[in-house]
Amino acid sequence: MRIFLKSLSKYHRQLLCTFSVILLTLSVRSQNSEILVDLSNYSGSNGIQISIEDKLLHVTWETDNTTNYTSFRLEKNSGGKERRPQLPLIKSIGTTNKSIATEIFNDLQPEYALFLGERDLDKRKDSWQIFFDYPYQRSYSVQKALLDMESATVSSHGNRTTISFNGLKAGEFEGALNFTIYAGSSLLHMEAVISTEQNGRAFLYHAGLSNLSGQIKNVCWQNGVDEFIRQPSNKEFATPKKTRFRTIIAESDNGSLAVFSSPHRFLPPLDGVGNYGFNWSGQNYLDFFNGYGIGVRQPIFGDRRQVPWLNAEPGSIQKLGLFLYISDRKAENTLTQIKKFTHNDRFVDIPGYKKFTSHYHVEHSLDYLKKQKEQQTTGIPKGLENPDFVQFFKKMGIDIVHLGEFHNGATPRLKTEKRMQQLQIMHQECERLSTNDFLLLPGEEPNVQLGGHWMSFFPKPVNWVLNRSDDKPFVENTKEYGKVYHVGSKEDILKLFKKENGLIWVAHGRIKGSTGYPDNYKNEAFFTSDRYLGAAWKNMPANLSEDTMGSRILNLLDDMSNWNAKKYALGEVDVFDIRNDYELYGAMNVNYLKLDELPKFKDGWKPVLDVLSEGNFIVSTGEILLKKYSVGGQECGTTLKLKKDKKVELKAALDWTFPLKHIDIVTGDGKNIYHQKIKLNDTKAFGSKEFKINIDLKDRTWVRFEVWDIATNGTYTQPIWIEN
Repeated sequence: MRIFLKSLSKYHRQLLCTFSVILLTLSVRSQNSEILVDLSNYSGSNGIQISIEDKLLHVTWETDNTTNYTSFRLEKNSGGKERRPQLPLIKSIGTTNKSIATEIFNDLQPEYALFLGERDLDKRKDSWQIFFDYPYQRSYSVQKALLDMESATVSSHGNRTTISFNGLKAGEFEGALNFTIYAGSSLLHMEAVISTEQNGRAFLYHAGLSNLSGQIKNVCWQNGVDEFIRQPSNKEFATPKKTRFRTIIAESDNGSLAVFSSPHRFLPPLDGVGNYGFNWSGQNYLDFFNGYGIGVRQPIFGDRRQVPWLNAEPGSIQKLGLFLYISDRKAENTLTQIKKFTHNDRFVDIPGYKKFTSHYHVEHSLDYLKKQKEQQTTGIPKGLENPDFVQFFKKMGIDIVHLGEFHNGATPRLKTEKRMQQLQIMHQECERLSTNDFLLLPGEEPNVQLGGHWMSFFPKPVNWVLNRSDDKPFVENTKEYGKVYHVGSKEDILKLFKKENGLIWVAHGRIKGSTGYPDNYKNEAFFTSDRYLGAAWKNMPANLSEDTMGSRILNLLDDMSNWNAKKYALGEVDVFDIRNDYELYGAMNVNYLKLDELPKFKDGWKPVLDVLSEGNFIVSTGEILLKKYSVGGQECGTTLKLKKDKKVELKAALDWTFPLKHIDIVTGDGKNIYHQKIKLNDTKAFGSKEFKINIDLKDRTWVRFEVWDIATNGTYTQPIWIEN
């Protein structure tokens, strides 16, 4: 195959690119119709070269090790009497060396299938902020996306170029199929960019590439117990694959092609983190896709608890993405390269910080008591000597885990003796399972007295009962357990947390059991107290039209800042059982606490709570590392006293894996919220840079900072408070 631009001299390539911009639009004619290709916003100056020849759109671009190419067909498949079956969109994909193309795969068909369900909009007033909904239990349809190409657009933005094929339809959804190429990287970002005008739509999507039958030799992946699987292609019907790294790879004689999802954005929010099979491979997937294929999938039934699917509000532009990775190497090498984007699904160290994660209902304490009874022992039950969840956290590089034990309806009603039995086991087990380099810390989601759901966190083991009666003292000293607190009101709770220097924050604010909170109690004494930390961030509900994740809590953080409440929002995970073969990384985030040393369990962990209450921490999904950050020389959670000149310098030292998308500098004045977004289209994969940005903080009362990448991985800071 001839790669047209590659064969031209540098002078002629530049001349052709200039001519293309002047021409604005090229017409590629077929027998019955023409495909208009708009090149008015294309520039080859980023090294991504586009040419059009013989009803093919060719793309070539250099990476660190090779030159990649992809050729797309420009043919309209409908029209008049000569309507033909759809030809595969991707004519060829491979690498080039000295102008000689080595084809890895040809005639590949991008595929999408949408599961279209109904959102129950009557469940709550702000009906799209919903988790307890069950579209899979109601009637839903499955619609295959079809590209009836109408036109194409090529646009360049910094070091990336996007090719849009217009005319994609799936049920009532319409839009375009996009491919974005990133200079210097073997990544190809495939996205169905579509919208619907129908109200109350919830959906999921499955996607990938089909028509590999004559070329694929093996399909490869790493399974849940970290074994590398190489399976010869066969004629078996396609099935879900439980993979690590959410990646499936097709091998041919000349190389490999991987399909993988965004690490976090792709996984809909669930209570469970089981590996439900987020990839697929095989013949005729869903009876929709032709021949052998590979791809990604969002499980319809999830953990069979609350499975809310994704929101698609009318008119919102949904971006249904996946990534392709082209390689002339075998699948093992390709997977090694892909794993680098998530640091092998591990949260890496930042000097001067410790990694803290919160809100886990693993129910280890209740499991421990149950197994003790079953095994008739007073010692450590067999099977719990080194629990899976502890092993998993250590493998992921976590330093500190904050639990959410006893998350069941019986806990608030427990009598003192039963309650103490459970607390003693939690405290003992946290101490036993903590080491010099790992802290497992007791915590609960008590959900009593205050309204909504909330998390509790003390700097040492504390004994407390949740149902104080009128004749029970607030605190009593017992022979067996020492000091025991009894709480029966919001006043009791505030008094306890002041005495024991604990922290409270709303769990999953404004959704689930915290719908309406903390807004409904923002003037209460416990909320305005310094014992109330704020909120906790998680991507819930999921909305693929947004260029961030978890806007529910980011908006709440901004609102609280405008209330002058001086609250913060740590990251929470809010999941249940964890086993070694589960998909935990995709559901996780981490809090980088400004903490030099890890406390010893026996000494208490007050330094952890101090850093949280001071707001000196950064939340990240793991792919973007904010190694240093200041505004006017001040760190997160501190107060910046502005001088006469209201302009200050923001400094942010960043490392990243996926190319970055944008910075958002968020400020408020007590009434309004302002966003200063800076596009980062010039960044490439695996970069590092210290950004220095002058910002005007006149009349502002706080400022915070976010960064997001092309896979919608992100990091954000806590507010810095401003005195004008």
